[in-house]
Amino acid sequence: MTQIDYFLTTLSPYVYLAGTRPAEIAARHGARLRYRPVHFAALAPRMGGRLLSDASDARRDWVRQDLARQAGRLGLPISERPMFWPTNPAPSAYAIIAAQAAVDKGAGGDLAGLAHGFSRAIWAEDRDISDDAVVQDILRAHGFDPGLSFSGMLIGAETYAANLEEAALRGVIGVPFLITDNDARFWGQDRLDDLDRHLAGGGA
Repeated sequence: MTQIDYFLTTLSPYVYLAGTRPAEIAARHGARLRYRPVHFAALAPRMGGRLLSDASDARRDWVRQDLARQAGRLGLPISERPMFWPTNPAPSAYAIIAAQAAVDKGAGGDLAGLAHGFSRAIWAEDRDISDDAVVQDILRAHGFDPGLSFSGMLIGAETYAANLEEAALRGVIGVPFLITDNDARFWGQDRLDDLDRHLAGGGA
């Protein structure tokens, strides 16, 4: 079975716009999608990138227009100035990591919905995903034990740090970033069709 590593941060508006499409594409081709949350604020400077919060006014203005266009095309609501952005992404990252571990052990739950639920909470619902109650509510809404927000903290912290180092080693230069097990790399929610074609055998 093909494995696809999905490097993401719940803070990214482009991860929000990617939605559940990475999981849908993987399922269509019988591939396994593995969620790899990363601390992008630590990764970006190592890879020659810059955070949106540190960008020039001109770049931020362009991004606002681009997000509105892309969200409109996808039929997704998006806030121009989210109330809780940026915020601490670690609690939501730990929750995704713990949920991934639970699914790996046979537990139920909607991982794709969970990951999208956190980014949607920021970009469409003005919720603070650094708040434990919000994290637990989103876990519960997608079929996971809300207690994972506490019981998964150790594995979450360890894996979060390991994901950062692996992302740097494997050339992750932005998010969303997907890498197949034959090292085909796809960066951006607007490159998901390329991933689909690649898995179908029709693209590099």
